[in-house]
Amino acid sequence: MALSRTRIARPVRPPRPAGDKGPQLQAAKAAQTRARLIDATVRCLVKYGYANTTTPKVAEEAGLSRGAMMHHFENGTSLIKSTIAELHEKRLRAFRRAADKPVHEVTDLVETYWRQLQKPAFIAFHELAVAARTDSELASILKPLQDEFSEKFNAQAEQLFPEWASSPDNFALAMTLSQTILEGMAISLQTGAMVAEKVEPMLRHLERQIAALVPAAEGADAGAQASEPEAARPQRMPRRKSS
Repeated sequence: MALSRTRIARPVRPPRPAGDKGPQLQAAKAAQTRARLIDATVRCLVKYGYANTTTPKVAEEAGLSRGAMMHHFENGTSLIKSTIAELHEKRLRAFRRAADKPVHEVTDLVETYWRQLQKPAFIAFHELAVAARTDSELASILKPLQDEFSEKFNAQAEQLFPEWASSPDNFALAMTLSQTILEGMAISLQTGAMVAEKVEPMLRHLERQIAALVPAAEGADAGAQASEPEAARPQRMPRRKSS
């Protein structure tokens, strides 16, 4: 979406008609329409790429008039900003669902994130990230939102994985390793640089690498884990300590 080409003046809103059903219903309808437009933006980014995504195309994809879209987003900048924020929020929600369990299985976490990367949301975000490299206006939108997301993600990770508290460096390494490898695999698969047959072996190898970074359990379990060969260790993170 060439933001400089999508500036639109905010229209004058008509007076509220008599017999209005109330602000709550209006707010709910507005939220639904905004979500519909954001979803349409994601689909356009996937289908057309950032440079060829325009506000008229988004309105058409959403099945709305341009005027209806302008009522919720005054220009392409506000639309793309809301879209990026929603893409980040979807990643946070997926992470919470995968991690908010009493026992953290490395396999579950890796496969859950891998499935998330196959969805249009990641393709759209990657399209934006690449475009921002040469588009200073887009970069000025993306960078602060990305920094905000990283802060929220790290804070959430520390809360959901208290068993890693004794090894913060290992935890940071495990998170960076999984994100870098899995996202790199997803991009390589999209571009044809990686064949589908390599996915499973790579996922299993990544699981072993992360499992090797997991802090040793306390007591007898720790001694047993230390005595086992790395490949024989169970691919499971320790249970959370009760609060």
